[in-house]
Amino acid sequence: MRQAEVQRKTGETDISVSLEIDGTGRFEGTSGIGFFDHMMNLLAAHSGMDISITCKGDLEVDNHHTIEDLGITLGEAFLKALGDKKGIHRYGCFFCPMDETLSRIVLDLSGRPYFVYDVKIPVERIGNFETEMTREFFLAFAMHGMMNLHMACLYGENGHHIVESLFKGIGHALKEAVTVEGNAVLSTKGVL
Repeated sequence: MRQAEVQRKTGETDISVSLEIDGTGRFEGTSGIGFFDHMMNLLAAHSGMDISITCKGDLEVDNHHTIEDLGITLGEAFLKALGDKKGIHRYGCFFCPMDETLSRIVLDLSGRPYFVYDVKIPVERIGNFETEMTREFFLAFAMHGMMNLHMACLYGENGHHIVESLFKGIGHALKEAVTVEGNAVLSTKGVL
């Protein structure tokens, strides 16, 4: 079974993540940030992964430490759950429309982390979520999940729609990339 649990405790956060790649799309737990929990629920539902978190962060300061550390921990759990990556499709791509918004997510579970983010969000906050933390979450997730991740919002006006299209889109791209198609690693190097 492709599943993993990871814990991360710092002076700013105390986080545990449990992840099952071949799940039912269920999310449990809370970050303490309502809108971000909504996004995590979308990520789980659209990827088919089961994600469970317990999280205590210094939200009295701001969202930064909590969301960045959740990205780190989720990325580490995802990488651990993938194991040797034998037979996976490796690549994922999804264009996600959300009303007036269209986002493009392209990724490679290459083992060589890289991150490109071409997204402008026209508001500073959605509820108590600081929208600049969208980039920080995906950056941490990509680096610690050892993936090459390219995200772009091709057009959009509503901040909620833009962020939501990114989370739904990466869910679908991940679902494609982790699909098992055979029993060999998809690389001429023999490893990912």
